[in-house]
Amino acid sequence: MTKRVIYHLTLLMIFTNCASTKFDQPTSEDYGIGEKWIWKWERKVDGEVRAEGEDIQEVVAYNGNLGLWNGVDTVQIPAIVNQKQGRTPFRSWPLRVGKKWKYESEWENNEGTTGKTSQDVEVVSFEELSVMAGTFKAYKIEYKGIVTNSRGFKGDMTDIWWYAPELKTYIKHVNDDGYGMYTNELTSYSKGH
Repeated sequence: MTKRVIYHLTLLMIFTNCASTKFDQPTSEDYGIGEKWIWKWERKVDGEVRAEGEDIQEVVAYNGNLGLWNGVDTVQIPAIVNQKQGRTPFRSWPLRVGKKWKYESEWENNEGTTGKTSQDVEVVSFEELSVMAGTFKAYKIEYKGIVTNSRGFKGDMTDIWWYAPELKTYIKHVNDDGYGMYTNELTSYSKGH
């Protein structure tokens, strides 16, 4: 009897800790020069790989601050982490399981097509996920809604992001736009100093 009570109390404590875990947005002080992330991505249509590539981000010294370099451009980290959170943000800080919000974005792609994304967002779990770079605890965040563009397209779009607080970024992203699947996975992470 006593073992069962202890077992159930232990389970309750574990679930309570998981449910109450929350993480704030990283600050500039959380990053170190030389810290680097590499992702591999691919776009499949009808099961066939139509495009693939690699994305990087590396923390570098930039104009007296730290910056994130993506191989082409550098953005100051304070400009990213200190920006005011809007009414319909991509991420609503702090993250915690069960949190919901609305995400809306107007955008333009490399070809000049403009569009709008509108999705309902929910943090559905805080789970362990294995990717090529290793195994990490991550928030699973689901985005469900529609995307429209200036060429007359309107369709459903679902995104699932796994955000790992330990790495200050996402470790996996899956996008289904009704035509194909886009997958992006962290393949490498190295700490800075």
